[in-house]
Amino acid sequence: MEAPLVTALLWVCAIGCGALAGVYLAFSAFVMRALGTMAPTAGVAAMNAINACILRSAFLPLFLATTLAAAGLAGWSLWRWETTAAPAIAAGGVIHGLGMFVVTIACNVPLNDALAASGPATLEGEALWRRYRRVWTRWNHLRTLACIVASALFILALVSRG
Repeated sequence: MEAPLVTALLWVCAIGCGALAGVYLAFSAFVMRALGTMAPTAGVAAMNAINACILRSAFLPLFLATTLAAAGLAGWSLWRWETTAAPAIAAGGVIHGLGMFVVTIACNVPLNDALAASGPATLEGEALWRRYRRVWTRWNHLRTLACIVASALFILALVSRG
């Protein structure tokens, strides 16, 4: 990759990871807590609506573009390890890829799918909702932290490139 493309992708990653961190932080800080104050049927309905809406919002292109850019940069950094920014770029790409993308696909999405298939008006549905909020939010804390750290690493790479 040429320098202008690398710089552009670093900006995409720095800003994208920061924006994703903000979304995830909102869920960890107050959205899930607020949904937990609702009756289980209402909380499940609200979360299912959020999950359906997010797939048709600006979030999904941001999620995908940032992930692809981070993966591309991480790969590039392995071939350009001698550059001062390469370690930060590689670390940012790996942290974003594992801590955000893999956690989302392997943990949060399956929980979302199970919630969507549940019957919240049953005792099992209520138990699933309590477990969902606790487990989903723990994984979301990890996604938040991964995005914050990755954003900082991409900013560090930008600064170190001059």
